[in-house]
Amino acid sequence: MAAETFDIETRWPELFAQLDATKRRAVVQSFAAAWHEGWEPNREDVENLTDYMRGAIDASEYDRRSADAAKRHRRVPAVAR
Repeated sequence: MAAETFDIETRWPELFAQLDATKRRAVVQSFAAAWHEGWEPNREDVENLTDYMRGAIDASEYDRRSADAAKRHRRVPAVAR
């Protein structure tokens, strides 16, 4: 069930603590767009993007983490009975 309000900064303030206002806004806007389409942000994805935005990881590490998360969260179709 999707949250009724978009509150990623409130849910995980520690992930945003080291970002300046411009980077905070960029992260929030990135997730807000997906949230409006029905996706519920999770801590792992928010952490990965904030790590990238603050320079703790590079683009290739961000891509690797994102791909690994997608594989773990991918839904396996039900087997036809």
